[in-house]
Amino acid sequence: MRQNKYDDPGFYENYSRMPRSAGGLEAAGEWPVFRDMLPDLNGKKVLDIGCGYGWHCRYARERRARAVVGIDLSEKMLERARESTDDPAIEYRRMAIEDLDFPEGEFDAAISSLALHYVESFEDVCRKVHRILAPGGSFVLSVEHPVFTALAAQDWHYGPNGERLHWPVDHYFDEGSRRARFLGHDVVKYHRTVASHLNALIEAGFAIRKVAEPGPAPELLAKYPEMRDEARRPIFLLIAADKK
Repeated sequence: MRQNKYDDPGFYENYSRMPRSAGGLEAAGEWPVFRDMLPDLNGKKVLDIGCGYGWHCRYARERRARAVVGIDLSEKMLERARESTDDPAIEYRRMAIEDLDFPEGEFDAAISSLALHYVESFEDVCRKVHRILAPGGSFVLSVEHPVFTALAAQDWHYGPNGERLHWPVDHYFDEGSRRARFLGHDVVKYHRTVASHLNALIEAGFAIRKVAEPGPAPELLAKYPEMRDEARRPIFLLIAADKK
């Protein structure tokens, strides 16, 4: 299943109002940790899987990557990425993640930010990324944390006065699709356990280098007080892996 909710005008409009959409990487709570998990990009060819507005593509060039390819299924996202990019070393291609197809060993690093929980077969993506990375290449990714995706509701348990009591986790080991409500629309996400993410990478031939479950940075909490509850449970799972 290849989802393209971002070309829906209403969904795209709501997405464009999110802090991370307007403020870029610095407005993304997990960015400081994700950034520190990236390899040295100097002189490397980088693939951004699910590139969206192209923030990570432009960052890679700031870190002196020699060439960057960003892929996304959404024409609206790619249009915005191209409008925001004035760099011939960055190429944007319309491509579904499931159709990932490049020559073997084409890239030195692959990045994917909050895109792979929309893909049914994470195992297949891991195998494809492993094939198109050069030996020693790195794959750094973020997904919604399995604690967050386990229940389709993706919401708090509330008290009688509307207070947030706790974040419920149920059906954690029941992997598969979840029809979640996001930005006022129904979207299909795929729930996988932490172990399934790590084992898929290992079985594809990667060595896990680092795993992180970051909360929002203190400076972000100061700027966006409404994010304070995001420090009560993990919302992101970040993994850095290297091709052996």
